[in-house]
Amino acid sequence: MLKPTILVLCAALGGCSQLPDYQRPAAPIPAQWTQTAPVVGMRPASTIEWRTYFTDPRLQGLIATAIEHNRDMRAAVARVDEARALSGIARADRLPNVDLVASGTSARTPGDLSLSGRAATSHRSDVGLSLLSFELDFWGRVKSLNEASLAGYLASQEARKALRLTLIADVANAYLSLLEMEERTTLARATVASREQTRLLVSRRRDVGLAGDLDYLQADGAYELARAELANLERQRAAAANMLALLVGTEPAALPAGRKLAEQAIVANLAAGLPAEVLLQRPDVLAAEQKLIAANANIGAARAAFLPRISLTAGLGTASKSLSGLFDSGQGAWNFQPVLHLPIFDAGRAAAGTDLAEARRHVAVAEYEKAIQQAFREVADLLAATEQLAEQLRAQERLDKVQGERFKLADARYRAGVASYLEVLDAQRESFAAQQALVQTRRSQLSSAALLFKALGGGKQEEPAAKAD
Repeated sequence: MLKPTILVLCAALGGCSQLPDYQRPAAPIPAQWTQTAPVVGMRPASTIEWRTYFTDPRLQGLIATAIEHNRDMRAAVARVDEARALSGIARADRLPNVDLVASGTSARTPGDLSLSGRAATSHRSDVGLSLLSFELDFWGRVKSLNEASLAGYLASQEARKALRLTLIADVANAYLSLLEMEERTTLARATVASREQTRLLVSRRRDVGLAGDLDYLQADGAYELARAELANLERQRAAAANMLALLVGTEPAALPAGRKLAEQAIVANLAAGLPAEVLLQRPDVLAAEQKLIAANANIGAARAAFLPRISLTAGLGTASKSLSGLFDSGQGAWNFQPVLHLPIFDAGRAAAGTDLAEARRHVAVAEYEKAIQQAFREVADLLAATEQLAEQLRAQERLDKVQGERFKLADARYRAGVASYLEVLDAQRESFAAQQALVQTRRSQLSSAALLFKALGGGKQEEPAAKAD
């Protein structure tokens, strides 16, 4: 009668989990995006594979190489493996661990300690199965620890996805920046050559009395200024190349030729959707939520520390005073040892542990809400930037055309002797600035589109996410 009663009691106590019910905090963001003219598009970013979005073959090769060789990416993959292993360790604690144990013991007892008054030597051999300190999880302590470990594993998975998505956007942005610097450097070289020819022309005109020393000094100053700008752009180009190499992580194999900035078909026609629908699917937000779930589960484990713990130690096998008789009939042996741990006084340790778990949950809630707010701002900024940069690019293209025509007209007037060289110099400077600004604006628009892909949680995962065993 006693045994069924114990089983019923254990079953009843098994449902007394101290794990708090998890409730996702309300998203502290507006229901709509703040800009009035969102990007119109029918393609949800989360369903687009990055090769479809970034079509430059050279950029595709760089991104693929970075995903494989970037050191931060390798560390993130290793952290997923680490979290999966920790989750497996925690999960194993919910089941009894049974070991096969074989042992032998020899002992000598002095005569004054022996019942017979004579020294005696004893031998014992044991073989059997051993169950060591298995905890009956009445209050859900072990289950809560397992839930926390599983949530930590899932958080590491989402963090890896977030890092992968960030890496794709960073490589694209670095590649576009390198293209910008290369194109601006090419323009600067052409400007240096042009101003050198102009300086030579002014020098010849001065020699025949058609230009003065002031014109020559202005031409010479413009030439040196162009040389200085070229050196500055060369420095920035080298820095951009070094940044791209760092992100890629290795010297890539032979890559196909790339495209110019104007030929990049990166179009930000992505469906923004509603903030609550988009942001809650971003990997970084999902990682923050999994950390919150883990913090919530740790509260259950901390609360269970106030309650009794029952652990079992047992063994089943055979025993004999000699190896030869170990498996003879009648040599069966067993032991069973339940242990009850009832906390009485711990100087406030359990209460402090619960307070600590509660405080960490509050921290996790704040970090989760902050992640959502940061994601909202990032998307809202990029949606607005994409719209405005498109208009800025159109205006910059018109300005470049106007300044180019102005320079041609001023140069013709100077050669005809009806305008001063100062007019030519001013027109040349404005034309060069317009060309440089056009390249910068085009790169900014493309970079905005690349970052929007990341901000909206874009990119289907090529490899299946690892699963817990």
